[in-house]
Amino acid sequence: MINRASEGTCRQCGRRILWVRMKSGKNMPVDMALHNYKKDSTGKEKIVTPDGEVVTGRILVGERGDGAGYISHFASCKKYRR
Repeated sequence: MINRASEGTCRQCGRRILWVRMKSGKNMPVDMALHNYKKDSTGKEKIVTPDGEVVTGRILVGERGDGAGYISHFASCKKYRR
């Protein structure tokens, strides 16, 4: 689970991020916003759950889904390898 000590700042763009420990033991930077999602094998989003799993699905707005998770900061950082 995420704790306050896992907050940080992206060295590339300067945005605030969280670090999620993945099932593999590695840390992944994610955006701060938590999103509701619905699992969907044809979905375009990869959602990182607070317990370190990556699920494919759709981000939901204003409705409940299968869970809540984060978007990888690698996907949203404007300066990451661009």
